[in-house]
Amino acid sequence: MRFSRRRDREKPELNMASMIDATFLLLAFFLFTTGMQGRESRLSPNLAVRREAAGAASEMQPQVVKVELVDGTPAYRLGERIAPDRASLVAALEPLEKSQGLFVEVHPGVSVGFATAAIQAGRDAGFAQVTYVPFDAKPKPR
Repeated sequence: MRFSRRRDREKPELNMASMIDATFLLLAFFLFTTGMQGRESRLSPNLAVRREAAGAASEMQPQVVKVELVDGTPAYRLGERIAPDRASLVAALEPLEKSQGLFVEVHPGVSVGFATAAIQAGRDAGFAQVTYVPFDAKPKPR
């Protein structure tokens, strides 16, 4: 094999337009993804209040709305009461004590829209603090 050296070849050129495009795409990606953290950091976790109330001898229990499937249909459960839609949930929540806040526990299999409707129903009923709590499948120690 014989390699020849040519002096008449031009030096390779870099296409700066594609490099600038890639740089701006990366910059835009990092700006947009870091901007989403602001909303999540403003969520107020009321779980500490729930743990303190459980440890103290308090008569006030926090209100818990369970969003779950009842016979294959999504429904809201407030104690023994079952509300099939948001309007009936608001009606059930309005007479309750609002100082302890409201916890919305969402079980698996329920749509996000149905779960957010429960949070909005708590706000419509007058609760100042409405906290989303994911379902914990582990059995609680006694």
